[in-house]
This record gives sequence, structure tokens and C-alpha cells, in this order.
Amino acid sequence: MEKFEYYIKELHPSDFYDSEIDIIKYLKKSFKDLKIKPHADKILIQGDSKDILNICIVLDSIVYFLRNKEDLNESILSQIIKGNGDKLLKNKNGRVILYGTNKKKIKAHTLNQIKILEAFEKNDMVFAIGPAGTGKTYTGVALAVKALKNKEVKRIILTRPAVEAGENLGFLPGDLKDKLDPYMQPLYDALKDMIPHDKLEDYIKRGIIEIAPLAYMRGRTLDNAFVILDEAQNTSQNQMKMFLTRMGKKAKFMITGDPGQIDLPNSGKSGIKEANVVLQGIEGVEIVYLDGSDVIRHKLVRNIIDAYSKNNDK
Repeated sequence: MEKFEYYIKELHPSDFYDSEIDIIKYLKKSFKDLKIKPHADKILIQGDSKDILNICIVLDSIVYFLRNKEDLNESILSQIIKGNGDKLLKNKNGRVILYGTNKKKIKAHTLNQIKILEAFEKNDMVFAIGPAGTGKTYTGVALAVKALKNKEVKRIILTRPAVEAGENLGFLPGDLKDKLDPYMQPLYDALKDMIPHDKLEDYIKRGIIEIAPLAYMRGRTLDNAFVILDEAQNTSQNQMKMFLTRMGKKAKFMITGDPGQIDLPNSGKSGIKEANVVLQGIEGVEIVYLDGSDVIRHKLVRNIIDAYSKNNDK
């Protein structure tokens, strides 16, 4: 049994508890395997880590609707718990972040992706935690490119821990950069959607956009930069602390990760799991949770995620 404290940020606790429906009572009925207890500006949760993650996604959506002065009744709460919060959005076409290559509209398509956008409006550090295909990295890169275009930052730094998912980088040909380029390909792919090829190559050559393994961050102070740590579930606790303390002046940090895809050797404890607990309630830090409802790849991906999730519960 794990213990977790979910902080009700940006709201007065009375806004949460004075809803026309008893939210806590409804949550207790819906999450019977969890112990849920309100306490001042936080909700104490005890139970299995997967169930805790699920209720955090629901709590995020509840807070979102309350922040936006939406009425919250039993019908809406039921839809949120079922993962249908997107259907309740007033703008069902998503929210445009920027116009990319060939004037392509780069959007936040789902409720939880929109939460990431809004989190960065009020915070300098945002965690996006959820399964593969939910648009965590893509949304982060879009926000970084937007910040660069708007001259809010002078550079973009994209980094990943060099932990192989069942593969060995040492057997790949070439120098370190050649070995790492395929590993960093998802980041390049996102950038290519948003910045014309020649300009992207120029930015990389001049260091305006840097893509590097996490080890290269040690000892640095990252000022005037939008920094994304991708695949953060594969950081150790020490690596995560090292990365977070690189934050310099006028910097924005985004950390993305999927607790269900940890490739750390010897079952080492993931840095993102520790950060998810330690950084709750810290001013300037927001944690956004995503789930299968945010998958915008082929419709089969959502079904695959659900199937594996159900199998892990057995």
C-alpha cells in the first residue's frame, strides 16, 4: 500500500468541497480499493500505485473544471471518471499551440494535453505523466518551439536518459552522436513537424536547439532555455535530482515519463516516481496526468494499452 498526497492547487479548498455534489463521497464510491481522506488543501490517498495514478487523472480533471467555473454535477463527474472528460470541452476541436511546417496546425487535442498548456501559463516546471502515445513529448516540443519563436527563451534543450529498452547502443556503428541519433529520433520527428528542415539544421548547428543524453546535463546551469527531459521514467533518483537542479534563470522545464515503461537495470527505483511524491504542493511545479483517453495514434494503440493494463492487474 502506497501513501500519496494530492494538493488542490490554484483553488481554495472550499471550492472543491462546496460543489453541489459531494465529490469525495462520489470518489470513494468509484475507487473502492483506495482510502481517500480530505485534509485542508490536500487529499490523502492510500492504495495501489496504479489506482492512485488513475484517481490523480480524475482529480486533475475535476480541478480543471472547477478552475474554469464549470458546473460539476453527478453526470459530469461520472463522465470524467469514465475518461470522457474530452467530450465535455466547450471547444471540441482542441487548442492550437502554433503553426508548424507548411502551416500545419499543431494542437493540444485532449483535455489532459490542454492541461499541460495551462500548467505552463502559471508554472516554470511541469511534469507530464502517462502512457505511450498520449502526446506528452509532442505537446512539450510544440510549447518549446512556440516559446523560442516568441523569444521567451533563447534555446531549446531536449534530453533523454541513455537507457536501452532491450537494445544495446554499443553495437550501433559510429561515434557517440551517431549512436544516439536514432535513440533521439522521436524528438527530431516532432521538431520536423514544427520547423522547416533548413532552419532546423541551422538551429542545431548553432546550438539554439540541442539534443543530448542526460549525462551531458551534469554540472551545467540552463538559463534562458526551454528544457525537456523525455522518458524520465528511466532516470534514477539521483539523476532526476541532478537534472531538476540544473534549472537556471528564465528557464522552463518539462519532464515527461511513463511509469509503466521503466527500463532501469536491477529494478532500480524510477526518479519520476519519487519526484511525483516529493514535489506535490511545491509552488511553481505542476504535475499533469494523462491516460489512454489521450492516445492520438492509431485507435488500436489505446486498445493495446488497456489490454496490457488489465493483464497487469491479474
